[in-house]
Amino acid sequence: MRERQQSLSIRWFYLAMGVGALLFGGIIYAWSILKAPLTDEFGWAGSELTLNFTLTICFFCLGAFVGGMASKRLGVRPALILSGVISCTGFILASRLSGGNIVMLYISYGGLAGFGIGIAYNVIIATVSAWFPDKKGTCSGALLMGFGASALVVGNLASTLIEGPGWRMAYLAVGIALGVILVAAALLLRLPPADVQLPAGEKKAVRGGESFEAKEYRTWEMVHRLSFWLAFFCIVCLSAVGNTVISFARDLSISVGAGGAFATNMVGVLSVCNGLGRIATGALFDRFGRKRTMLLANLLTITAAGITLLSVLTHSLPLCVAGLCATGFSYGTGPTITSAFTAAFYGTKYFPLNFSVMNFNLMGASMMATVASRLLESSGGYSTPFIFLIGLAALSLLLNLCIRRP
Repeated sequence: MRERQQSLSIRWFYLAMGVGALLFGGIIYAWSILKAPLTDEFGWAGSELTLNFTLTICFFCLGAFVGGMASKRLGVRPALILSGVISCTGFILASRLSGGNIVMLYISYGGLAGFGIGIAYNVIIATVSAWFPDKKGTCSGALLMGFGASALVVGNLASTLIEGPGWRMAYLAVGIALGVILVAAALLLRLPPADVQLPAGEKKAVRGGESFEAKEYRTWEMVHRLSFWLAFFCIVCLSAVGNTVISFARDLSISVGAGGAFATNMVGVLSVCNGLGRIATGALFDRFGRKRTMLLANLLTITAAGITLLSVLTHSLPLCVAGLCATGFSYGTGPTITSAFTAAFYGTKYFPLNFSVMNFNLMGASMMATVASRLLESSGGYSTPFIFLIGLAALSLLLNLCIRRP
């Protein structure tokens, strides 16, 4: 009895540790803040810097895939130490950019930092989630809240450093802090021992229906299911809206009349809403089931893109604030749905690798962000990109309505 109580206590400690580690790892979502001094110093175009964000997300997805395999073959500790070293190295190299070739930014920040953080993302989520078989959605939401809130907490700290010692010191400090945090997590986090007894998930019908006992699907079995591909592309289209807006949130705010400081704070507010969306989605998933949760996410995303488009058409800062908040909240639904959906539909035994494969939806979403950025440059305004995003959100709703149990 005492051992069971200790196991129940330690898992909350691991959850808090995971949230803290992902809080630093989510710095990749503060790109709107971190890219500003590069434009000023090196004169790199917006599309070139947006491509770096796309590459960061792509390498993040690759890192998550490698993390799923590395944690299984090497163990949690070596995989997290590796992630800390790689991501730290990426930021340190980025702090020494000369401006002669933007490819070095792509290699250091986009490649190394994105890849290292991706490894940590998968390992931490898979390890901590293993302690919460009874609260899959809530656990995923809490972890991903930390990841999503990074732009407010760590992003604002980086912004302060940029305004003080300079952007090079900001990149260096973020890299070192990230490396230390991930190595510390590596030394403390562990999977549940085989003999530990954890609360089992309740096999009862939820209000959204579709309650079933999931089979333990291997990855190759999962990708042969129509339900997987419908959910995959549904989340691609769902996440594309938030992914795109994050890449130019600061510039968008300025375009409707916001000052520089206010625009930077709006990136942080978007981040907070992103984090709140993640934890709220986890709780909704546990309480109301997949159908209702994903439907609400679809409707919210369409509404968010519509409000933001209206703010651009009317040049309204209050509407822009509302649109960014709604966009942040809607974007937060995607990662939590990815994690909770994968565990609920395909089981937990092969979750690390299954989750990393499903997580490639972020790569597709980031590519949509690049398309939207090109539309922004070609049209000279934000209206065309947001019409494109509304179309993607509507397609996401259609795909969602077609999903059935595996």
